[in-house]
Amino acid sequence: KVGDFTSVVASGDYADFQKIQSYLEELRVADDIYEDGISLDPSEYHKYLGRVMYNRRNKMDPLWNFLVVAGFKNGKSFLGCVDLVGTTYEDSIMASGYGTYIAVPLLRKGYREDMNEEEAKDLLLTCMKVLYSRNTTAFDEIDITTVNESGVSISEPIRVRPEWQFQGFGNTAYRGNETEWARM
Repeated sequence: KVGDFTSVVASGDYADFQKIQSYLEELRVADDIYEDGISLDPSEYHKYLGRVMYNRRNKMDPLWNFLVVAGFKNGKSFLGCVDLVGTTYEDSIMASGYGTYIAVPLLRKGYREDMNEEEAKDLLLTCMKVLYSRNTTAFDEIDITTVNESGVSISEPIRVRPEWQFQGFGNTAYRGNETEWARM
């Protein structure tokens, strides 16, 4: 959580993320010192992080993180990302690491502009179940961060339980030298 209406999450090196957190805290404190009733919005944090990551890359000392900035201010939601070389973009869905290959297609298929919070959480849990079932060395608990007009809220840890009772596991047989599975 950064400020009242912005959240930054990351994948990658944890020590580098701690450094990014210290940069964000310095920026937030500098903004609060003015006491002018105006605070940085999510897009400004996003742009700042893009400049930080680009600057570190140019010094040949990149911060090895992929960052997602989510926020809500003045009735508008914001979702943007920054990679380790400072590339930034905004979209309606985001994923990092392995999730860009597996979860993004699921998110694109299930996402609607008019989704309510419960539908969005169900879609997110479906994606996390699929990701966890393909990478069982990952930790099976997640926190869901919600950013809306009320502010930023972080859920209690939720355990991801993938479904292993796929009907196709029991109804297939390998036929000779063929390279495909066929129904019995």
